[in-house]
Amino acid sequence: MKKVLTLVAAAAVLLAACQSEPAKIVAPTTTGAAGSTGALPSDAAAVATERGLSPDDVYAALKTYMPSGKTDPYIMFSSGGQAGQMLVIGVPSMRILKEIAVFTPEPWQGYGFGGSGNKILEGGKVDGKDVLWGDTHHPALSETDGSYDGQFVFINDKANARVAVIDLRDFSTKQIVKNPNAINDHGGSFVTPNSEYVVEGPQYASPIGWKYAPLDQYKDQYRGLITFWAFDRTKGRLDTSKSFQIELPPYWQDLCDAGKKVSDGWVFCNSFNSEMATGGVESGKPPFEAGTTKNDTDYLHIINWKKAAATVQAGKTEMINGMAVIRMKTAIDEGLLYFSPEPKSPHGADVTPGGEFIVVGGKLDPHVTVYSFDKITAAIKAGGLDKDAYGVPVIPLDKAMETQVELGLGPLHTVYDDKGYAYTSLFLDSAVARWTLGGPYADKHPEKPWTLVQKLPVQYNIGHIAAVEGDTATPGGNFVIALNKWSLDRFANVGPLLPQNFQLVDIGKGGDQMKVLYDMPIGMAEPHYAQIIKAERLKPFEVYPALGWDAEKMAVDPNAITTEAQARIERNGTKVEVWMSVIRSHYNPEQVKVKKGDHVIWHLSSLERTRDATHGFALSGYNINLSLEPGKTETIEFDATLPGTFTYYCTEFCSALHLEMLGYFLVEP
Repeated sequence: MKKVLTLVAAAAVLLAACQSEPAKIVAPTTTGAAGSTGALPSDAAAVATERGLSPDDVYAALKTYMPSGKTDPYIMFSSGGQAGQMLVIGVPSMRILKEIAVFTPEPWQGYGFGGSGNKILEGGKVDGKDVLWGDTHHPALSETDGSYDGQFVFINDKANARVAVIDLRDFSTKQIVKNPNAINDHGGSFVTPNSEYVVEGPQYASPIGWKYAPLDQYKDQYRGLITFWAFDRTKGRLDTSKSFQIELPPYWQDLCDAGKKVSDGWVFCNSFNSEMATGGVESGKPPFEAGTTKNDTDYLHIINWKKAAATVQAGKTEMINGMAVIRMKTAIDEGLLYFSPEPKSPHGADVTPGGEFIVVGGKLDPHVTVYSFDKITAAIKAGGLDKDAYGVPVIPLDKAMETQVELGLGPLHTVYDDKGYAYTSLFLDSAVARWTLGGPYADKHPEKPWTLVQKLPVQYNIGHIAAVEGDTATPGGNFVIALNKWSLDRFANVGPLLPQNFQLVDIGKGGDQMKVLYDMPIGMAEPHYAQIIKAERLKPFEVYPALGWDAEKMAVDPNAITTEAQARIERNGTKVEVWMSVIRSHYNPEQVKVKKGDHVIWHLSSLERTRDATHGFALSGYNINLSLEPGKTETIEFDATLPGTFTYYCTEFCSALHLEMLGYFLVEP
């Protein structure tokens, strides 16, 4: 037989096995481009029966199983929530492949324990003080022409208004910047279609520049502040000298999305608390949850970032703490900022693949509201708009809206596929809603445009949602992932603090019914947003490009050594400098002798060129721990303040003589 037995056909055979006598069910042998499938084992049905697996269970197992030695076609980058890190997850296997250290020291990678990670973490200091945790929310993969290019990923820290840059050549953090004028953020990070800017949206209003102002001066002294971090792709760094901010009213700006294709040059951000509530339940005032939901609508923020960049070039800014700020009046006068009403308490502003529409979900409205970019620009051109309390032009909802689609309770975020469908998370319904897009997408599906076609229950309280490249100009893939906040009965009881639950959803092809395939516990924090990229777009190193590689600067370190013969120790007064080679299964030198009070500079160079031949370096007593991947060089610098006899040893099981890979650090009193 020449026809390849597809996964679905294999599932059908195994499903039949689940419902028949095991010994009598044998799959046909077929051959083709995918190789020979042979016969399914006769005991497969017995296993299914013994475990009580349904046909849907078996189908899900076949869809998610990744045989040993094979790799996932998709990679998901998920925020790590309060852990301050980022998770890398294979799809559809749902295996955690790596935790990328970002805002929090992480010993396995030697991040923040003596090496280059210390310097990177210093970029995240707040007013000169260490803040060694973060609340990561929204990863953003770098884009070219509105599609992921696999080069970088950015992530924000909501708690401290910081943004980090991760280089996907080695999946490690290279830069952390602290926002000089904001104390926290939420709508970050998001990128413009060619990664010209990384957009950091604000959250809770505060006086610009961390200044103090009493809450009875909220309307006059408190502000929102959206930041456009200029990204230098050649250097792989955010360039603060070319970055800028726009002052906004003190509505709580939430999530943003950059326009693409027809709407390239614009950014759309939702907001809540148009009431400008300031809380005070302890004083008998309405609590925030009531005060911020009094009005029927909030404001969709519509920002022309290309015109804003030109405004900065023209010098129409004010420098505040070293950052160029476009004041609100200037933004209004220059035609950079517009509003349009949106359903109360929104939590998602998601641009369709072609940039024609912006979909907003209001947590307290069963509809999603679809805004037309053409209608928005037409209303701006026509002029004659009313203004809000701060003078910002407001486009009437009926002048900006394309339609509303009723989906269910608590719509939040929307992603897209390549078949003309949208997928929205329904927090209160604990469901994924699949619905049809209209306009240029209507001919991609047989159903009526702007119509709900399926609601799939998930477990439980879904917040964000991710589809394969589902927030780009070129979505594509057969999976959606529900990022659920609760998991109360899905996993073994591990105490009162339960894991979050990521659920893999099969969206099929075209109009197939959605199915939940897999529950994945995330037991290290509460992730928020995630993005899924086709693995083929990623081109990471297998080993560092050359011996002596400085992973922070992504270049050869001038202090590196490339042969064991170059290993040495030099003393200059009270400064002791060590050049050490690292290779299976020994360090050279194996004895380092100093005196108490000496200043030690220690360069460690891995001479390995074999993939996965990683070594560690742990120096007891001195809080030093490094990871030395093949070709990498690290430098540690410290004062030998603690006298005594210490060991340094390899923490990665690198060879049969791994336990013999050690040395003595002798600090003479």
